[in-house]
Amino acid sequence: MAENQPHFALQRVYVKDVSFEAPNTPQVFTKEWKPEVKLDLNTGAKKLDDTHYEVSIKVTITATNQEETAFLVEIEQGGLFVLANIPEDQIRPMVATVCPNILFPYLRENVDNLVIKGGFPALVLAHINFDALYQQRLAQEAAEANEGAPAQTETSSETTH
Repeated sequence: MAENQPHFALQRVYVKDVSFEAPNTPQVFTKEWKPEVKLDLNTGAKKLDDTHYEVSIKVTITATNQEETAFLVEIEQGGLFVLANIPEDQIRPMVATVCPNILFPYLRENVDNLVIKGGFPALVLAHINFDALYQQRLAQEAAEANEGAPAQTETSSETTH
């Protein structure tokens, strides 16, 4: 490989933080299971040196059943990526879209495992379109730049399972 060739690689996948709470067990298991699931998702990236970036996805999932909390899952899934000889204007889109797309299956598996081990039915998260989220973020930043307000990077959605 030539010295100036662009290079992109995943070096490590890891869990930075994890929490599972089921505050209303075992009573929650005696009720009909019709949960409402709320998902809050944040992505972040940090440049560590000239070629290494840490990218993370943090998710908080709250499942309520008949208006009481069944479980709460919080996970921050991290990844260490190498981005070398990549044009500066391409780095932000890569750490905002490509890297989270690589990390998401690991996050999804960890969420599902925690929920199952907590005694609840499997919870398989639907795929997240990080490309669309990035485009929304760019549009929001452009609109806020016109207004002078700070940009936000949080996405929320609600799903019933």
